[in-house]
Amino acid sequence: MSSTAMWLLLAVVVIAILFASVLYKRTFTPHELALTGVMAALSFAAYLFFRVPFYGGSSFHLGNTFTALAALLMDGVSGGLAGAIGLSLADILAGDPGYAVTTFVLKFIIGVVCGAVAHRLCRIDSADPTRRLSYLARVTVSAASGLLVNVLTDPLLGYFRNVYIFGQEYTAAQALAAVAGGVTLVNSLVSTVCVVLLYLAVKPALDRAGLLPRHTAKDTTLHQAKNA
Repeated sequence: MSSTAMWLLLAVVVIAILFASVLYKRTFTPHELALTGVMAALSFAAYLFFRVPFYGGSSFHLGNTFTALAALLMDGVSGGLAGAIGLSLADILAGDPGYAVTTFVLKFIIGVVCGAVAHRLCRIDSADPTRRLSYLARVTVSAASGLLVNVLTDPLLGYFRNVYIFGQEYTAAQALAAVAGGVTLVNSLVSTVCVVLLYLAVKPALDRAGLLPRHTAKDTTLHQAKNA
């Protein structure tokens, strides 16, 4: 596939996901926009400065950490966009828009899954932090959910990218998918630990500063009032 076609495909993917985001969540508060931008920048930096490349384009990096962290602190759409924008830009600046296409989709999926599990299933916003074991379990499950889903989606989308965008042979693409699956698993486990530690460290400070989205801060305040 030509470079022009890759850029057009990336543009279509970006427009489609942004359109779906608007349908899911019509407005972003200034705090959400600012935090999303910060998390995108941190994802970008974590990828560039904490990256160990492997054969076939796979790499160990910490960029996914801030995708999941943003989803836990805000919501799935914000987290997904933070990771998709930050890590796609990293691919583009590396001169590879072909990787950026699948990166945008994969990181958005991580954010959406983490956000859905955190705020709808585990309800970490209203969980009681003083119940340490239960609270830690909820945060860990929330962080791990999207990152472990990525262990499946990354090799799968990577296989189709390598075959249909890069034109690789099927056997070579299958071998690279297997490598990507192993590397992604390591990425996900390490990133989960990082997300949990960072969330437990920064969530109380961001709450006190009033920098989290209103619904999150409101849920936490109501919970604290009920337990006062």
